[in-house]
Amino acid sequence: MARIGLSELDVFPLCLGGNVFGWTADTAASFDILDAYASGGGDFIDTADSYSAFVPGNHGGESETIIGEWIAQRGSHDDLVIATKVSRHPDFLGLKGANILAAADASLGRLGVDTIDLYWAHYDDPDTPLEESAAAFDSLVKSGKVRYYALSNFTAERIQQWLDVADANGFARPVALQPHYNLVHRNDFEETLAPLATANDLGVLPYYSLASGFLTGKYRTADDNAGTARAKGAARYATPAGLAIIDALDEIGQAHEASITTTALAWLLAKPTVTAPIASASRPSQVADLLAVAAVTLTPDEVARLDAVSTWKP
Repeated sequence: MARIGLSELDVFPLCLGGNVFGWTADTAASFDILDAYASGGGDFIDTADSYSAFVPGNHGGESETIIGEWIAQRGSHDDLVIATKVSRHPDFLGLKGANILAAADASLGRLGVDTIDLYWAHYDDPDTPLEESAAAFDSLVKSGKVRYYALSNFTAERIQQWLDVADANGFARPVALQPHYNLVHRNDFEETLAPLATANDLGVLPYYSLASGFLTGKYRTADDNAGTARAKGAARYATPAGLAIIDALDEIGQAHEASITTTALAWLLAKPTVTAPIASASRPSQVADLLAVAAVTLTPDEVARLDAVSTWKP
């Protein structure tokens, strides 16, 4: 198990992303994926109130609703850590205080729970004073509607400003960061956010951990899996430099009897700031490779090899 920052949340070291629920996975498939994850020891699920407003015909809240229905079917979520986000739902845009409070109530209703374990500020809102946003999250924590909160897609400068505001006003502090971080997208996080996370004991839960599926090894040319929901995003990494990373993952994974997918996630877990990568599955058969990361520990030499082959050279 892994501890998220200075919180009391101990979680499985792979967080199941709920962005596909109500998008590439319908309700039945989503239930099967959630069942496979939970039965394999997984206990940490991440979603957002805006999933999947980006799908034609959806309005947002579909993923939370599916997760809530699954929790109701199970009869309890006491053994789970549920995370969701605010600021991008069409009805609750931004981080104004009243908006955060109303969006939290809506998420609680869709999820069918009394408390959100981890509540993310999904994106920064430069038009709202940080004092107002931080006060709203603090209010949710003090009321018991939220156990902890955290920041996603914020710059290092804005995170530091938020921490300063929280400290100056006696507000609860965020406990974690959710950045874009993986083997083909390293510099932004490592150069600016990692030092801040270390200095402030913030847990790090990277999204796009598998680079939209590229780091599963399924996309070796621009035509591979063409027409699938993520093909365009993944295939853009199918360059000589990107394929060299896949080759290294393949070779290192074979030494651990692990897939390319598992090995890419294991590289993230080897980073001292990372608590649990976030990864999603569109089919139950994909879940095993995600869960397997808990049993794979890369050697320092293997981490160094992947660091070297994935280093971006301007």
